[in-house]
Amino acid sequence: MLNLAYFSVEFAVARKIGSVSLFADSVDFLEDASVNLLILLALGWTARARARVGMLLAVPLLVPAFATLATAWTKFTHPAAPNPLSLSVTGLGALGINLSCAFMLARHRHHRGSLTQAAFLSARNDAIANLAIIAAGLVTALLWHSVWPDLVVGLAIALLNADAAREVWTAARAEHKANA
Repeated sequence: MLNLAYFSVEFAVARKIGSVSLFADSVDFLEDASVNLLILLALGWTARARARVGMLLAVPLLVPAFATLATAWTKFTHPAAPNPLSLSVTGLGALGINLSCAFMLARHRHHRGSLTQAAFLSARNDAIANLAIIAAGLVTALLWHSVWPDLVVGLAIALLNADAAREVWTAARAEHKANA
């Protein structure tokens, strides 16, 4: 529920200030809410069925990466630096939400295999991304008023999501083979 609620906040701010990194993170919040709901539903299923769901989870983990690439291209062709204060404050709020989720999930990340690993990796990656968003806002405000800090962080978030999808796919595939 935290992910879904903050998606709305972050998406609105991202659209208002034209931030690629906040857009990437907001879409990731929506993906996290969807993935966590699917995980909650699948926890009672057999190990083999959970492994299949784990492999399917790699797909929604990639959606924010592709959405971010499209947004980044638009920003690249029409460069304008986002408001650095709004960027950093919104990133700080997102960090609070993601750290809360990561701490809740940390103790369960090795239970039920790839499903809980996917949830933990999403929360962990999001917290890392939020630190980068805050830094991009500070760099934009204090050192270099440019679109580049936001754009670079947005693209890094896309890469982080793609790597998480690869990790989840690999773990789920190994589980599926072990339970075959």
